[in-house]
Amino acid sequence: MIEANFDGIVGPTHNYAGLSYGNIASSSNAGSASRPKDAALQGLAKAQRLTEMGLVQGFLPPHERPFLPALRALGFSGRDEEIVERVAREDPVLLAQISSASCMWTANAGTVSASADTADGKVHFTAANLRSMYHRFLEPTVTTRILRAVFPEASGSFMHHDALPAADQFGDEGAANHTRLADDSHPGERGPGVNLFVYGAHHGNRSASKPQKYPARQTLQASQAVARMHGLDPVRTVIVQQNPEVIDEGVFHNDVIAVGNGRVLFYHERAFLCEHTVIGTLTELLGDPFTPVRVQDEEVSVAECVSTYLFNSQLVTKPDGSMCLISPVECEENPRVKAVIDRVIAEPHNPIRDVRYMNLRESMRNGGGPACLRLRVPLTDAEHRAVNPACLATPEKLVELGAWIRRNYRDELVPDDLADPQLLRETRQALDELTGILNLGCVYDFQRNP
Repeated sequence: MIEANFDGIVGPTHNYAGLSYGNIASSSNAGSASRPKDAALQGLAKAQRLTEMGLVQGFLPPHERPFLPALRALGFSGRDEEIVERVAREDPVLLAQISSASCMWTANAGTVSASADTADGKVHFTAANLRSMYHRFLEPTVTTRILRAVFPEASGSFMHHDALPAADQFGDEGAANHTRLADDSHPGERGPGVNLFVYGAHHGNRSASKPQKYPARQTLQASQAVARMHGLDPVRTVIVQQNPEVIDEGVFHNDVIAVGNGRVLFYHERAFLCEHTVIGTLTELLGDPFTPVRVQDEEVSVAECVSTYLFNSQLVTKPDGSMCLISPVECEENPRVKAVIDRVIAEPHNPIRDVRYMNLRESMRNGGGPACLRLRVPLTDAEHRAVNPACLATPEKLVELGAWIRRNYRDELVPDDLADPQLLRETRQALDELTGILNLGCVYDFQRNP
């Protein structure tokens, strides 16, 4: 089993509009000038680093932004450039929403289930409905098209599902609230894993604990529905509640407070509502190989977890079987957080042996770190061969994408620039080129309806 990471390429309209309520970094940087070219190149450098480590790396493209079909559905008419200028005058918040580059957070693109875990033996994908915020609610239809282009059903290896209904009870934020754990202590063996889903709200249960300040974006009902659609074994599916107190402290997804890989769960002691029950259940299902790596509140506070995105590090398995944290440089710069990482990699009983610090400051300022930028897809060798090869990283592809970014992206973008009709033309030109580079076909509306 290979765990491939498919990173979202940061889009040309990367900006700081502060649209994500409950995401402290996003809100605190609202209105600042962004650097789209730097953001995309920083993400590409991370992907290249993982490739150089011998890991399988792929890419998911940005969506069309500004997204004119959404404006036309709201009654705006005329030439595309005229619509952008009108919306800029009448509703600048709406313009920011339909221009958001939030699809860069591919941890929210959908939920993926390994073929070893599904009833039909295929890799299953369900695009997240992202119903909690309008700028993200625009994504699922195009995300589904993209996933189908990258992981074609015609190969016989993949199965795609449409997003869940956009109702309160089915709020779904994708893989940011899902972790697959498995006994990887015997290389070469391919047994079923344990699928851990973490939700923030139990819709309809008024007595259930819930956050008081910020919204709980993932619901119990959504997690249950995805598990059913993917044909997961109920015995090996664990659905637990996130601690509502940490949601109110800025932990908007579980991947801001916990990260798992193989037999390891690296987590903060306040991550779950019932920590001991969660760890006990996983221990029972995975047995002795299960390795919980716990960080205490006295070592690193939840506020420090949010500001450095310690647990939004990627936890990856290197070809030699050891694990490595791919962490933001903010973790290295915080003495308390760095001390915890040093402590973890020095412990002899867990396989986390290394850390690589990455400069992702542009995405960090917009509320996401290394793990937010990638969708993990577990694949067998045969399934790996069935992936659209143009979307997989090679040295040549990395060079080509770097040249594409430098050719098409602006150095700086401020909120007022979203009203520039030239930005619309630039982004369409860039995406038109990218569809050829990644062999995507017609995944964008402006291509299908020229």
